[in-house]
Amino acid sequence: MPDTKDAIALLKADHRLVEDLFEKYENARTATQKAKLAEQICLELTVHTRIEEEIFYPACRGEMEDDLVAEAFVEHDGAKVLLAEIEAAEPDEEYYDAKVMVLAEMIRHHVKEEERRSEGMFAQARKAGLDMEALGAEMARRKAELTAEYRKGGLPAPETTTFHATRLEARAA
Repeated sequence: MPDTKDAIALLKADHRLVEDLFEKYENARTATQKAKLAEQICLELTVHTRIEEEIFYPACRGEMEDDLVAEAFVEHDGAKVLLAEIEAAEPDEEYYDAKVMVLAEMIRHHVKEEERRSEGMFAQARKAGLDMEALGAEMARRKAELTAEYRKGGLPAPETTTFHATRLEARAA
């Protein structure tokens, strides 16, 4: 069983890991290095967004400003689109680096929003008195399960919460 941390400590550890991976990507010089780092970034972010959306955000609903949770879902969906495009591309393709860099910027913004000291999502979740140990244990179990599943079978196609394909298709028609 994975180490048990409170939910916020687990999520912050994920944030630091991904920030480190983006920094390594920015310093990578070969297509092979970039491909390996992008693959790990995609895995880590896919797992992270799943545990937030399945466990953490539902626990936060009604306990803090609804706008924060709604914005987090929209930010995740934007990131998922880039994750899918990066996952489907090769590092020598046009726009590959740009997509990884834009994803990094999006994630940095998202992390800043979640981790803001007094009004951020994590601060509000603590103030609300959510059981961070229980959430952390549940999230750690799910994270281990998803990581093993994705390493074995590959990343799934992203499912967006806030994008509505039928609206987009109707506009295109």
